[in-house]
Amino acid sequence: MYIYITTMVIGVSWQIVWFHHLHSFTMVSPPLILCLVLPVLLLFFFRNRRTLKNNAFPPGPRGLPIIGNLHQLDNSLLYLQLYKLSKKYGPIFSIQLGLRPTIVISSPKLAKELYKDHDLLSSDRPKLLGQQKLSYNGLEMIFSPYGEFWREIRKISVVHVLSSRRVSRFSSIRELEVRKMLKKLSGHASSSKATNLNEVLMSLTSTIICRIVFGKSYEEEGTERSRFHSMFNECQAMWATFFVSDYIPFLGWVDKLSGLRARLDQNFKDLDKFYQEVIDEHMDPNRKTQEHEGIIDVLLQLQKERSFSIDLTNDHIKAVLLVWNSLSLLWFICSCNNCDIYLLGFV
Repeated sequence: MYIYITTMVIGVSWQIVWFHHLHSFTMVSPPLILCLVLPVLLLFFFRNRRTLKNNAFPPGPRGLPIIGNLHQLDNSLLYLQLYKLSKKYGPIFSIQLGLRPTIVISSPKLAKELYKDHDLLSSDRPKLLGQQKLSYNGLEMIFSPYGEFWREIRKISVVHVLSSRRVSRFSSIRELEVRKMLKKLSGHASSSKATNLNEVLMSLTSTIICRIVFGKSYEEEGTERSRFHSMFNECQAMWATFFVSDYIPFLGWVDKLSGLRARLDQNFKDLDKFYQEVIDEHMDPNRKTQEHEGIIDVLLQLQKERSFSIDLTNDHIKAVLLVWNSLSLLWFICSCNNCDIYLLGFV
């Protein structure tokens, strides 16, 4: 069982990002699926029903066998749906996400109590297929299970990658790119040219992140820019894609039939190849010295020093870079498009 927090405070709503493609489940013919696996469905339904009866769950809306309340949830209106359910069932209620019983908390007071007094209960994240695949099975701070490894990788990220001293060193990059953006906007205004602020701000954010992480920008025209944006656009889509196997494991074959599993595997291979090329480039002794030391340089130096209890491999570095870069861009995309920011029980 996983606990999700949805706190409504003056127009701010926290929801669940992986419902972005919730209705893609309905693209597969439900009657065909039921006819093929009806006996198995009934078996799991009665087993799950007995399990729920033996556990004390808060009240909540009744769902259908197997899929639970998934069919009742609409990503575009999820925050309103959860708000209405909290008014009907109280500040803490339960919903069934496929075979996953889930508790929703919509009270700031209860959320504070959970995170303060019962933090270990909510410290783990649900293991979802897309997130685990793209994070190298949780070899970084966000999607790794709570434990010794998480504490060590968090130490590396917070002390060496995201420290205030390290962030302040990149201030000149941020200032330079902002000046470039203002100059571009000024030029558009002088020539009375229409400006798409979403595109300009996305380009600014992408450039700053790439220069900080990789030590170079991928905003110049050409095949390299096209490849970079294509990979990360696909990566962001995979973060949010609804995989049937996450909620109804024995129907995981639906993900293969729909092509989602192959699409995820291909995106992972493309990203892994890209990050390996970047690592090889930074390890090249003949590489031109950069004015600013990027995050990847910091991680490679830590790998050489071997001063941690974990053996920092290239996969660890790729996972840290990939998740940090992708979620930074995803956060900004949601903000630009006036979307609600969704949380998966993050601490």
